[in-house]
Amino acid sequence: MPALRIAHGGGCVLPRRYAKLLVMRPLKILPSILSSDFSRLGEEVRASSDAGGDLVHIDVMDGHFVPNITLGPAVVKAIRTASGKPFDVHLMIAPADPYLPAFVEAGADRVIVHAEAGPHLHRSLQAVRALGKKAGAALNPATPESAIGYVLDAIDVVLVMTVNPGFGGQTFLRPMLEKVRSLNAMIGSRDIDLEVDGGITSETAGAAAAAGANCFVAGEAVFSRGDYARNIAAIRQAAASARGEIA
Repeated sequence: MPALRIAHGGGCVLPRRYAKLLVMRPLKILPSILSSDFSRLGEEVRASSDAGGDLVHIDVMDGHFVPNITLGPAVVKAIRTASGKPFDVHLMIAPADPYLPAFVEAGADRVIVHAEAGPHLHRSLQAVRALGKKAGAALNPATPESAIGYVLDAIDVVLVMTVNPGFGGQTFLRPMLEKVRSLNAMIGSRDIDLEVDGGITSETAGAAAAAGANCFVAGEAVFSRGDYARNIAAIRQAAASARGEIA
């Protein structure tokens, strides 16, 4: 991986001769509804989609795999009509396999399971694809990228947790940037999205983009700072600048 230069304001920028390697995977911003107002969840999904979100990121937690409980298939189904954008459903549950059909039926477009959530990751990924949806694998901070090395051809998206899973509003873990770089090299020319989730703001998106990420999950940075469109645009601009797409 080439050395990164530091841009004005402290962000990292990939040299332009390498930036084209990252443009192969389109840049996408995924508002995470975990940080939205749950009393008006449908409105929040619609508003963040209309404000420029490319996908809707939905965190499903069971209070067992992670220390929090959020929502289930019934809620996903209830908000499905609020947006025409794809639903990116991140299952932080164990086991995940028994619930895959229910989330797909509820409206998930891609389903991400954790490598740590069960003994047969490849089987889980195959099950998602058999249901006609895109399959993703998520890695907790302590999990090495080698955990998915032998199942890359069954994956449509790799999610790197840049915080410990379970709660929003945490601080971005910068050591995860090296994992993103390694995964970017592993993915190579495969049609696989590289997603980062946790502590993503306009201040951290640039470094993640320069490392190779193209999908950016943002909760607090979108929903707790007022103007959703402005917030999403700021994250997109930071990432695009680091990728060398804009000056």
